Amino acid sequence: MTALRDQHDVLLADLDGTLYAGRSAVPGAVEAVRAAAERGCRTAYVTNNASRRPTEVAAHLVELGFPAEPADVATSSQAAAAMLAERLPSGALVLVVGTDALAEEVSAVGLTPVREAAGAVAVVQGHNPETGWAQLAEASVALRAGALWVACNVDATLPTERGLLPGNGSMVAALRTATGLAPLVAGKPAPTLLRAAAHRTGAASPLVIGDRLDTDIEGGRAAGMPTLLVLTGVSTAADLLAAAPARRPDLVAADMAALADEPEELRIGSGAGWSVKANGDGLVLSGSGDPLAALRALCAAHWTDAERPAVVTADGADAAAALRDLRLGDTDPSSATVAEDATAPGAAR
Repeated sequence: MTALRDQHDVLLADLDGTLYAGRSAVPGAVEAVRAAAERGCRTAYVTNNASRRPTEVAAHLVELGFPAEPADVATSSQAAAAMLAERLPSGALVLVVGTDALAEEVSAVGLTPVREAAGAVAVVQGHNPETGWAQLAEASVALRAGALWVACNVDATLPTERGLLPGNGSMVAALRTATGLAPLVAGKPAPTLLRAAAHRTGAASPLVIGDRLDTDIEGGRAAGMPTLLVLTGVSTAADLLAAAPARRPDLVAADMAALADEPEELRIGSGAGWSVKANGDGLVLSGSGDPLAALRALCAAHWTDAERPAVVTADGADAAAALRDLRLGDTDPSSATVAEDATAPGAAR
């Protein structure tokens, strides 16, 4: 058997929702990353979260049991600072809406971080639990005066041990509403961050792994890299079934433990034990086996004709149980999932 981890030299792994949620590791993630490293497949930690320094991220990872050095961490704050440096003269004033870690990245590229709008020629915005009205007001003043706007990421939510909480994208949305403007985006789904991480590690055959279709998977596809979606964070089975073409992963797994599996078992369309047929109302699932295999088969069938309503009906008790396990059916053996990309901003969930 050729395991997935043996076909890649570097894993470009997301953090929040993929390897950990808040202060706790996702079950099995530490063991999966360590096992990959023992077989020569290293992990680069690629995060949209711009609130912490790479040294702090690495320390947290080590505390949880992951093998990590600061050089293994690539953050959207680094990507945002690089984007600013490409567009601004040395020493230019940049209003930072974010943590001191983000401000330090701005300084590191020769720009001057400030906290007030006066004289600022750019605004950079990253996640900070302390961001409030006063900080957004300063940014609004600068943006209305013509400042360049760079967002580290536009993730609407942030996975934590308490569930999904507002992410940087929610704060970005407030400024969008206040100014009518839109920022440049440095982190995923833009490919810059992933490509920089691959270049830094010398990856010849990277694999992008994440829990979000709208950032990790779309970013990996934009970067031209193979992608693995793990269902341990934000995106759900219903989201996957309704995903737009740019957000469709190559592989789907329950969690990071799938790195030990054969890639073909994880590929969309690999639905051992299951059969999917189309009818006038949508799709009919029959058979038995792993519910995730049923999901892969359903996605392959639905994606070939996404105009068909994404309504799945179970034929038999095993199929009904699989849909309940995937939260596509609950107590009813059929499920009307949204017929649009469920991860798009404003889409029904």
